[in-house]
Amino acid sequence: MTIRYGCFFSYAHGQHAYMSKFKNDLIDALRCYLEPHFDTERELFVDSEQLGGGDDLDRKIALALCESVCMIVIYTPKYEAHAYTRREFAAMQLIEAERRTWYPLPSHFTIPVIMTRHPLSLPLQITDRMYVDFSRYTLATGDLKTNPEFLPDIDKIVQRIVAHYHYLKCSIPAHHQCGDFELPPVPPPWRPAAPPSFPR
Repeated sequence: MTIRYGCFFSYAHGQHAYMSKFKNDLIDALRCYLEPHFDTERELFVDSEQLGGGDDLDRKIALALCESVCMIVIYTPKYEAHAYTRREFAAMQLIEAERRTWYPLPSHFTIPVIMTRHPLSLPLQITDRMYVDFSRYTLATGDLKTNPEFLPDIDKIVQRIVAHYHYLKCSIPAHHQCGDFELPPVPPPWRPAAPPSFPR
């Protein structure tokens, strides 16, 4: 196995400025602070940049997940509503379970970044691990990589990825091949469907 990416970026696609700007700002900040830690690896795998028309999507996503150190989840209510993003989340859980046998994990591989909170609550899949809350972000926030309000959380994410990177480099079994990894079936919804009368 070769480590190709510091982090796989998992997110629900959006068409308008709020979601796209948050994603791009976070990508820019993480690349900026991750770059000094890596050798030949790319800082992030972002599907909108690295997948093209005609690609076997499932195959490419499975390979990129396996070749990534960690996964950033941009959590929005839309994220858990989409079957494919829940599938990416489940895939990284399988990868984490396998790597747990290689070295004592200092933390989970999946790092949720809360962009927009669910009106009911955050799901257990998000709250059962370290997450950072960026829900105060707006289009007026400005550059994340220089904003002192968000820099401590950016640093927390970077240090988490870097710790796993160094553990993983020393622990990958020589025979391990990412070409064998496949995405799991679509997992069930993370929460029961709202009753028909909700909301009034």
